[in-house]
Amino acid sequence: MKKYNVTVNGTAYQVEVEEAGGGHAALQALPVQHPTSAPAQFTPHQPPPQAVVQPTAPVAAPAAPAAKSAPAAKAAPSGDVVTVDSPMPGKIISVSVTPGQTIEDGEPLLILEAMKMENEIYSPTDGVIESVRVSKGDSVNSGDILITIKS
Repeated sequence: MKKYNVTVNGTAYQVEVEEAGGGHAALQALPVQHPTSAPAQFTPHQPPPQAVVQPTAPVAAPAAPAAKSAPAAKAAPSGDVVTVDSPMPGKIISVSVTPGQTIEDGEPLLILEAMKMENEIYSPTDGVIESVRVSKGDSVNSGDILITIKS
């Protein structure tokens, strides 16, 4: 059994938590008497407050919209070549571009499957595809260079 001090609507309570069978927790709330405040008084028709904790299923984070993924691009030291890096580990489902192809900012480059979700990777800039370093079926890690673009 564990004891906690809890304040609800300005009233302090000492709460004892005891684990009951089946994974449920039973709580007993007792008023805390502070030397600077008057002790809480309860009349016979008003029992002390009690709380019951029910276990709940874990709450999953909301799914990201399936629209545009944020482009994962970094400028290479040469200044006119942009690399498109993998934002997360996953598997390449399809590649939409080939070397020498002219592309525009925001154009889809490839689809990366991660955690059973398909993520489209978009071009961060206008330019010409210099190299495609992955192909369909490849597994990639976060930060791997997928495509280089000459802007």
